[in-house]
Amino acid sequence: MESIRPLKTEADYDWAIAEITRYFENEPEAGSSEGGRFDVLAALIKAYEDTRYPIVASDSAAMR
Repeated sequence: MESIRPLKTEADYDWAIAEITRYFENEPEAGSSEGGRFDVLAALIKAYEDTRYPIVASDSAAMR
């Protein structure tokens, strides 16, 4: 298990996705060190995605 690091590149992002995926079949216990690691990875991934792949809200009123 590698140390958690900032996600600066697509390769870093891919690494984080691979790391967090292993928890999907074996969910860590809340409050455990693995649970904390999951939470940090999830926050890093979300921040990376929010920055690199922002979801722009559409103006549905303009479509009417």
